[in-house]
Amino acid sequence: MTGDHTNQLPLADLHTTAGARFGAFAGWNMPLTYPAGVMKEHLHTREHVGLFDISHMKLFLVTGSGAADLINRACPLDARALDIRQSKYTFLLTETAGIIDDLIITRLGDQRFMVVANAGNAATDEAHLRALAKDFDATIEPLDRVFIAIQGPEAPAVLAKAGIATDELFFMQGFEPRANWFMSRSGYTGEDGFEVGLPEADARELLGKLLGDERVMWIGLAARDSLRLEAGLCLHGNDITPENDPASAGLMWAIPKDLRADGAFIGRAALATILADGAKEKRVGLKPEGRQPVRSGAELFDADGKLIGRVTSGGFGPSAGFPVAMGYVSTQLAKAGTRVFADVRGTKVPVDVHSLPFTQHRYRKG
Repeated sequence: MTGDHTNQLPLADLHTTAGARFGAFAGWNMPLTYPAGVMKEHLHTREHVGLFDISHMKLFLVTGSGAADLINRACPLDARALDIRQSKYTFLLTETAGIIDDLIITRLGDQRFMVVANAGNAATDEAHLRALAKDFDATIEPLDRVFIAIQGPEAPAVLAKAGIATDELFFMQGFEPRANWFMSRSGYTGEDGFEVGLPEADARELLGKLLGDERVMWIGLAARDSLRLEAGLCLHGNDITPENDPASAGLMWAIPKDLRADGAFIGRAALATILADGAKEKRVGLKPEGRQPVRSGAELFDADGKLIGRVTSGGFGPSAGFPVAMGYVSTQLAKAGTRVFADVRGTKVPVDVHSLPFTQHRYRKG
């Protein structure tokens, strides 16, 4: 974004009415917290249903006879191997295997794919895909949709009461339940839940029903962050950037093994070299000693005072009951239980490398 220009959410009036405190994020004016506060919002999502306005994220429809080939070039993914309705977590990579963005791609039809991109990278992603699309018979259409997430153990029941059946969807599946709607069983909290992209008028009608249900509470960006951090999920721009590759980030599970050797994706050769040589650093969970959170940007040292890494995300985990963080450490120190030290305003705080996630995922698997 340039200058003071901040994008407004289409439903900003609803958040103002709900008492949201707003702040800037990725060029958007976003609800950070509501009157309940971050702790209650976080726990309510884990116990009941959290409602998130994620309209800052971008939906792209990719269609055409070359759509799958375009995606296979842009991402370390075999788009043709996806079943209809199957969603897959993947990346856009640079030639050096740096992570331009992480995405979720859903196959909606033979020649029809939905791409969900992060807010701060939407313009970059679109330009990147359009440049690649020149070589393929594929159309990229940015969609103008309100995008909401309904997350938590009671999400299916709440949606059913609002007239939306979810039984047929398992975790990481998506489809178009009606014209101009996209719905997937996915999310960013570690809980069962759904993301729905739909026209503004439809969104207002749906939200009217959802907010009339006492199990549902608006959740701001602050609790979204603590929920995803407990779940060990990466925030692009913090935990993964174009400076990080999928091997160092511990995300190789997202890349099919057969593609690592002979995939058509950008960055394959660089990634193969990194895998052959071994990643120099690894993304790990970090548990500080005591109650004081260790924040993003803190440097990490070994017992001898040597710089060995950095914290990329950190805060308090309301469900975990202790401070939680993620970051990168030298590969030889990446084993759970290894003790390192974070520099917090000049004080060395003991931090233990911890397995991820901090709280168990509760997805509805097929």
